[in-house]
Amino acid sequence: MLVAGASVSLLAPIAAHASDVVNLEEMNSYSRSTTKKISRLDSKTFINEVSEDIANLKGRIDDLEARQNVFEAGGFSDTTTMDGKVIFDIGAIDYSLDSETKTESTNFGYSYTANLNSSFTGDDNLYIRIKTGNHGSWMTDKTYGGYLGSVGKNAGALTVDKIWYEFPVGDNNTVWVGPKIENYYMHGTAPSIYKPITKQFSLGGNGEAYGASTDTGAGWAYKADNGFAISSNVGTKSKTTSSGTDTGLLSNESKTSWATQVGLTKSQWSASVLVNQKYNGWSDTYYHSLQHGPSSSTGNFSSVGLRGWWRPLETGSATPSISLGYDSTTYDGAPAASDSSDAWFAGLMWQDTFQADDKIGVAFGQPTTNEDETTDPFAYELYYSYMLNDSVSVTPTVFGGTDRNGTSGGDVFGALVQTTFKF
Repeated sequence: MLVAGASVSLLAPIAAHASDVVNLEEMNSYSRSTTKKISRLDSKTFINEVSEDIANLKGRIDDLEARQNVFEAGGFSDTTTMDGKVIFDIGAIDYSLDSETKTESTNFGYSYTANLNSSFTGDDNLYIRIKTGNHGSWMTDKTYGGYLGSVGKNAGALTVDKIWYEFPVGDNNTVWVGPKIENYYMHGTAPSIYKPITKQFSLGGNGEAYGASTDTGAGWAYKADNGFAISSNVGTKSKTTSSGTDTGLLSNESKTSWATQVGLTKSQWSASVLVNQKYNGWSDTYYHSLQHGPSSSTGNFSSVGLRGWWRPLETGSATPSISLGYDSTTYDGAPAASDSSDAWFAGLMWQDTFQADDKIGVAFGQPTTNEDETTDPFAYELYYSYMLNDSVSVTPTVFGGTDRNGTSGGDVFGALVQTTFKF
């Protein structure tokens, strides 16, 4: 009792003094006013935050979709592909005849080509080729063989150069139709595997039989599983008069080419025969010693073209692939002494000889020559094409001929460097 009483007597003054110094009620009030109120967590807390995040994400997705729609509006569909190339040609030519007035200056020409392919069923194809360029002078001259396969015209204006639609019928048949197509795109058998620089050596000799021209056409080809193929196609030039009068398709006045080919192709070789009947002065070939047939003919003629090629099992060897061609033509209504002509071609090509994807090409032969000509025209080309990288190749080439246009002493020699950019 004495201790308890003493303790109380001691604490009483201290408590009285503390109440004077610190107001506990005011302290509690200050604590309530300066302490941040802690939010109470419940089931709605995270729902609100997630909803806000989802709303923000949806806004971003909507923005991306809008941008994608703008991009796709100027793009291609999933079934359309495009590839292209640009070719630079720089070279010069020399004519042996003093009477020849054609330019012999060094020329620089270019061509730009874009190929578009679209499928609508997975098996069909709508093909469009857009092309332009500025080749001129001897690079587009058919008389002496300088016409280049890379030629681009239209002075830089983009034009639709080819357009057609092809589709299968059954398992082995293909049908083509188009307002701008050439016969040889519709053949069932490839006539040659030689890759030319001058156009005269394309198609195993671009003469009377295989010579073609871009215009309205249609065709059909049957290709069997064993390599046998038969095809028939027709091309017609509806506007054939100097005034541009439309003579109509397949009329008695329109220039027409009807070609039928039978061939057999195996892994290492191929052989084919083609019969081409041309009417109303159809003339579009590049492998001539004379630009046209006999002037006294009716403008109708029939040509038979024999083609064949062979290649080794492996590239990179000393053995080249070999492509051969022979044409024989008969002109209706021409005098017996000049009612026929013939032509022959040989092309050799080595691949992967010094480096991967390089090519060495040698072609030579006799251009289409009337039987009454007194000269033996001869043409040739030699080139080496090497790859700078996967997309750029450089091809130095020499070409020429003797009595090339059927004129005695009409020799020609040319040289060029061709650079190709593929993309």
